[in-house]
Amino acid sequence: MTAQTIDTNTVTTLVADAGAAPSQHNAQPWAFRYVRSTGDLRLYADLARALPRTDPEKRGLHLGCGAALLNLRVSAASAGLEPVVRLLPEPDDMDLLAEVRLSGTTHPDTALARLRPAIHRRHSSRFPYRDVEIPAAVRERIFGAARAEGAELLFPSAWHVQEIVELVGDAEEREADDPEVRSETVRWTHTEPVDSAEAADGIPAEAFGPGQRGTTAPVRDFTAGRPMPRRGWASFEKNPHVALLGTDHDGPADWLRAGQALQRVLLQATTDGLVASMTSQPLEWPETRWAARDPLSAMAHVQMVLRLGYGPDGPASPRRPVAELLDII
Repeated sequence: MTAQTIDTNTVTTLVADAGAAPSQHNAQPWAFRYVRSTGDLRLYADLARALPRTDPEKRGLHLGCGAALLNLRVSAASAGLEPVVRLLPEPDDMDLLAEVRLSGTTHPDTALARLRPAIHRRHSSRFPYRDVEIPAAVRERIFGAARAEGAELLFPSAWHVQEIVELVGDAEEREADDPEVRSETVRWTHTEPVDSAEAADGIPAEAFGPGQRGTTAPVRDFTAGRPMPRRGWASFEKNPHVALLGTDHDGPADWLRAGQALQRVLLQATTDGLVASMTSQPLEWPETRWAARDPLSAMAHVQMVLRLGYGPDGPASPRRPVAELLDII
């Protein structure tokens, strides 16, 4: 197969897999264009789905689009294709985040390809996890997943985990005091059940998880102060496995790499039987982002806070149809 002979069904499958990636508030801020003449699949930022108050620098947008790019690469490898990626290929068009040239190969990336079954099994789980250790071999595989994409993953010490839990609480108080941030959260999250035939984005009520009885785990509370009578309460694990994903630098290309690393970590974790949730809340405020960094590590810039462990799968969040994501020219 050459770049010029990739069929529409294959491209549609690649984009459907890409669109299963996580994104801030499940806004899914991406769009794709396939250029038949060159075999290039272009990834664009969909600025109509940006979060201007929560994510003014668009760091979170780039992370989400990077995660979608990783899914696309996994799907391409599974289809026997070689995806050659250029990040930010046109300096004058910052909405064009990546260009992926697709071509046939006799040596597909098997390490990526074997992650494909996890793409549609991975869902954020904001439920209590069991207080059990993650085996060293599993940890090493998820460390390797981050390193393969040019990022670093580390598990901070217990005292810093407690500090991160407190930073999440601090960030929630800041959000509660900022009506514009709170309004943005309300727009993208649903405290009442939504007809699955109508919802294509945002975070559904069933994905919030129960409220914490006591605060021991860094789990974002998407209620934003709104009443949610049918929501239950639960005690979460006392010793959560919190990981920090970070990079050496902190620009748009680094955010795209971090998003790819984040998704590769999540797919590897899913493959190994783990569940995960993420919170960027303390990273959304300059006053708290610097404090999320582990002072005992060399990690320069924290890009995401993850909670990993063994527990119930999270429910699937709604997804936009491929017809809304893909333009073929």
